Amino acid sequence: MRDSDSILDRRCKARLRIGWMCSVLSFLPMGVCYPQVSSPSATDLQERIRTLTESMNRIEAQIQNSQREMDVIRQQLSALRESSEVAPGPGPAEPPGSKELADAVASIRETQGIEETQIGTLEQTKVESSSKYPVKISGMILFSGFVNTRRVDTAWAPTVALDGAGSTGATFRQSVLGLDVSGPHLLGASSHADLRFDLSAGAPASGYNGGYSFGLVRLRTAHAELNWDRTQVFFSLDRPIISPWTPTSLTAVAEPALAWSGNLWAWNPQVGVSHDLLSFRSANLRVQGALIDVNDPPAPNAVPPGATYTPPSTTELSRRPGIETRIAYVKTRNEDGAQFGLGGFFAPHRTSGSIDFNSWAASTDFRIPVSRFTQVSGSAYRGHALGGLGEGASKDYVAQAIGAETYFRVLDDSGGWVQWKQKWRERLEFNEAFGIDDVPAHQLRPYALSAPVNYYNLARNRTFSGNVIYSPSAYLSFTLDYRRIASSYVTSTTIFSDVIGIGAGYKF
Repeated sequence: MRDSDSILDRRCKARLRIGWMCSVLSFLPMGVCYPQVSSPSATDLQERIRTLTESMNRIEAQIQNSQREMDVIRQQLSALRESSEVAPGPGPAEPPGSKELADAVASIRETQGIEETQIGTLEQTKVESSSKYPVKISGMILFSGFVNTRRVDTAWAPTVALDGAGSTGATFRQSVLGLDVSGPHLLGASSHADLRFDLSAGAPASGYNGGYSFGLVRLRTAHAELNWDRTQVFFSLDRPIISPWTPTSLTAVAEPALAWSGNLWAWNPQVGVSHDLLSFRSANLRVQGALIDVNDPPAPNAVPPGATYTPPSTTELSRRPGIETRIAYVKTRNEDGAQFGLGGFFAPHRTSGSIDFNSWAASTDFRIPVSRFTQVSGSAYRGHALGGLGEGASKDYVAQAIGAETYFRVLDDSGGWVQWKQKWRERLEFNEAFGIDDVPAHQLRPYALSAPVNYYNLARNRTFSGNVIYSPSAYLSFTLDYRRIASSYVTSTTIFSDVIGIGAGYKF
């Protein structure tokens, strides 16, 4: 170590000598290279003095930099010498900070080992596809318990109150499994696709997604997208584009919250495009359009159990797809920014008896961040024959046979929902919502069935809901949910059912 110090001193002195020599040599051309013809003027002397001063300043700065470098090297050598002289066992006290430094080094090594282990595990268990593009498995294991004070359509996924005794139970059937695929870039666009499954086959909602059920497993939604900077082309099995939002609930997954109570949610095959026309003040004017294959409502057109033939829907019998469009003002600053949208929907239908009718709807939707922690969202619609979109009291039309004649009445429909959300620090969330779907009773009454409480006789359905969701981590969530369902029939008084639900979900 002493040899190292002497070497550093010699290097420092050598640098100082070289610096002074450079400063002297830098002025030799002024006095040696040219013969002196006459005495220099005052201006020449001032210029030489200025140049000499600048050279001295540069040399001094170089010397200071060299001195600082030598001090740093001395400190490093001193620390190294002290650490090498420390012997194990009892002895002199350790230098201040050495223990913290050793602990930090040990912690870094431990973290590095854990990361290497995780990387190795990921390399062994990663999902691969034949296309070699990344595939991600996600989902939620959801336990939900329920108490229904009166009879409902589906005990573990209630949407309509019926006449009869209540029920209590628990299920895992609302658990969800998903696959996400990031594909290649095509025509300058990134590609993405995903599928979502659950275990809810057999619920009334099964008929709303085209009947993609396999035992208990049901295909819920599917998407395939090409995304440019301002344009998206998509194929999907999902809710209609005129109804982009859905109320928040952890116990209403098999059928979304406020289904049959103002939420146009039914999953239908669609192909469409979305484009942002204008951009101003962190906002876009978004225009969307799609073709849609609207499914029939499941209740009046259900296929008998064990049937081997599934008849085409009334839209498919018309041989023309439905169309839908939406124009919206979209704040792009964040994902939960404000949005205001206006939508339209039209689809032709033909029954098996060759009776033609059309379904249509005009809609509006909104999402307004009231403050940093609160948000109001909702949707409203007015239309005709909306059973295929998940409303219309589960009916497009009613019919009655009198003698050899069958009389039809296509039903008008209106409704909507609104939700107030309060969210605190990403962990605690409160949601209060109300939704209503209303078919004019005077249109239904002449076609009512003899059974007083029946889907066919349902005219109005309302749901009040409130829930609290606590998420101690990004992967774990708990909820307590309350719903009051009020179902009105043209042949009966309004029936109420209180639904109390608890849920625990683990996301992966």
